[in-house]
Amino acid sequence: MQHLIQKVPGIREVKVDLASESADILMEKHIPLTDLQESLKDYPKYSISEIQGNQDHVSLESEGTDKGILVYKPLLIIFAFITGITLLVEFNSNQFSWMRAMSNFMAGFFLVFSFFKLLDLKGFADSYAMYDVIARRFKPWGYLYVFTELALGIAYLIGFNPMVTNVVTFIVMSVSIIGVLQSVLNKREIKCACLGAVFNLPMSTVTIVEDALMIGMSGVMIIGMI
Repeated sequence: MQHLIQKVPGIREVKVDLASESADILMEKHIPLTDLQESLKDYPKYSISEIQGNQDHVSLESEGTDKGILVYKPLLIIFAFITGITLLVEFNSNQFSWMRAMSNFMAGFFLVFSFFKLLDLKGFADSYAMYDVIARRFKPWGYLYVFTELALGIAYLIGFNPMVTNVVTFIVMSVSIIGVLQSVLNKREIKCACLGAVFNLPMSTVTIVEDALMIGMSGVMIIGMI
């Protein structure tokens, strides 16, 4: 959200605090609230207004994030797409292999999700830094995380050192889920960056399930190779 407001001509600096639903905006000149609201068109649940006549301090009012399962439609379609392709690959094999199926699913997951993040790398990094335990302290990790996902997707696809690939996946996703759990348990109304800045998906238990699934699959494959 912060990076979207900063794109408005005349904005010098923006500090967004979703916990208090407010933002401090440093402007080179007065900018109408309509222009600021237009910049948040990807966040339709928020409306923006001045606080006590102060044009540099605005309130972000939320409509709430509980819009049912339809809000996760892009995520569910992607999961169904990856699952379908994985099953088709196994269907054409002589014998169904859970290990191979999980490896192919992981390849598809990381390649597709890193693709959406790469569409707006800075937007993802800004969103990710709002809740990830590492990115909050070291923002470049948001950029590195995308290429880590891409590398893992390629590694699963070509079968590069399965043990190393699964161990790295287990560690990376385990660290990632910590920030997700904290945000969901604290009921913070922030955007999930799992699909980058392309889709406006709220942080919820669905995000926890997504990360937990990858942790579980990598864990199962590690055990299977021991």
